[in-house]
Amino acid sequence: MVCLFQGVDGMTSIFDVPPLSLIEVTAAALKEYETIKPPSWAKFVKTGAHKENPPEDAENWWFIRCASILRKVYVKGPIGQERLRSLYSGRKNRGPKPDKFVKGSGSIIRKALQQLEEAGLLEQTKKGRRITAEGISLLSKIAAEIGSK
Repeated sequence: MVCLFQGVDGMTSIFDVPPLSLIEVTAAALKEYETIKPPSWAKFVKTGAHKENPPEDAENWWFIRCASILRKVYVKGPIGQERLRSLYSGRKNRGPKPDKFVKGSGSIIRKALQQLEEAGLLEQTKKGRRITAEGISLLSKIAAEIGSK
């Protein structure tokens, strides 16, 4: 039986490796791109209204979020900013009142999408953003590297 997600040549695809390890290695690879840099406000902001504090990994969280968005666009694309906001959502603790659903930060997602687009890893379509051949190549190489370990 042939695996549905494995490439024709038998290479390991992104569906064959754990997402967390793929995102970590991709984040390290994204640091080499000149267009992908955390904005000046990135060290002070929360990732959504449902969070109480900014991310703990102050230096790397921007690259991890960009890598995560790149993987989400590959898996679910074409996808827009609002759908990504829902994917990065959470429950806001409102004290004694019941928790409430809150979307993730749109500004973070928008800036990350724009930077990934400038790097040539994503492109815009009428239905949202989708991954380019260069983005697929990057993720496939990383997945093959992780799969061979």
